[in-house]
Amino acid sequence: MSELPSEEQTRRLLVGGQASPEQFREALTSVPPSERDRWLDRVFGLEEIPDDGPDLPAGCVPYLPCSVDTLLRVADLAQVRPTDVFVDVGSGLGRAAGLMHFATGAGAIGIEIQSGLVSRARELASRLNAPRVCVIEGDATQLTRYVMIGSVFFLYCPFSGERLERVVDDLESIARTRRIRVCTVGMNLPSRPWLTAVTAADELTVYRSVC
Repeated sequence: MSELPSEEQTRRLLVGGQASPEQFREALTSVPPSERDRWLDRVFGLEEIPDDGPDLPAGCVPYLPCSVDTLLRVADLAQVRPTDVFVDVGSGLGRAAGLMHFATGAGAIGIEIQSGLVSRARELASRLNAPRVCVIEGDATQLTRYVMIGSVFFLYCPFSGERLERVVDDLESIARTRRIRVCTVGMNLPSRPWLTAVTAADELTVYRSVC
């Protein structure tokens, strides 16, 4: 078996701003698929998943990280570019936002309601010297509408029902200013005339605005 890329070397390159998106992705995809999640967690220093706090509202899904391979498919199918701003709705520890930034060069914003997770996500961005990755603390049903610079929105089953309806309706106001993509994993968005599903792969669906 070939030697896996050094986690410590990769971390140093990220912190020093010396790893291009192409180099980071090459290092990540050279790891066997079954090892990629553990490899990334070691690079990011996220080897423990914390318990959810009391500030998780009823009806919201407890934090569970999305797999690396699914996030890479998001990057490909949504065609995430350095000029994009990736918005993770329910961003947890900032893992998906960090991966998307380093793998594509896009800016990344997380929206997370649990203060403990927000603190750790901000520590991650600081530790990896990633100024284009930031986390907003608060309820996504109240804050998403204000992230007007977002162009790719990611929802990994953060909530459903009325909360999901509110977020989708708020995204319409952003879609009226620019074309956006909305990526979901393990869930379907409520039907809206301004939004159409263009790609589906396994549990991943990519929607594009048609405003």
